[in-house]
Amino acid sequence: MKNKIKPSAYLFPMPVALIGANVNGKPNFEPIAYVGIVEYKPPLISVASYETHYTNIGIKENGVFSVNTPSENILKGTDYCGIVSGKNSDKSEVFDVFYGDLKTAPMISQSPLNLECKVIKTIKISDFVDIEKSHELFIGEVVNAYADDEYLTEGAPDISKFKTFTFSMGHYWKVGEKFAKAWEVGKNYK
Repeated sequence: MKNKIKPSAYLFPMPVALIGANVNGKPNFEPIAYVGIVEYKPPLISVASYETHYTNIGIKENGVFSVNTPSENILKGTDYCGIVSGKNSDKSEVFDVFYGDLKTAPMISQSPLNLECKVIKTIKISDFVDIEKSHELFIGEVVNAYADDEYLTEGAPDISKFKTFTFSMGHYWKVGEKFAKAWEVGKNYK
């Protein structure tokens, strides 16, 4: 028999992404596990960030943000960006930064994959749920994607090369290995 447990937004794995935005002309990064794919074509990404977070100021100010996939080699910098707020600490020198066509969406050179996004919709969750403060949901269109050759296989991002991680229950978890082919393994179901 199943145990009835406390309701929560249990959805695993929770990818860790470093969301980048220029705030007052300086790059700022916030690690967020509340990210997701909204649509394939056009490519849309959702980012839910608590309304008082410093990064939100830059996203709303510029109408753009970046989604940077961290790897194990930048774990400490990633975690640091979640410990301190850009309100009190300058995070502009934590990573090497570059910019793409949108000009104000800072991206992290050390990240295996960078998505440059233009905000197409902002939703304040407290407008729909009876709570005083909540997250703001930013839906962004991916206008450009960047990756170094070492993270690609046949021109496409290869997660097995990223050494990325996920978040759950206050810990980071390594992403596992491939174990079955999608849309294939189920063909043997009887």
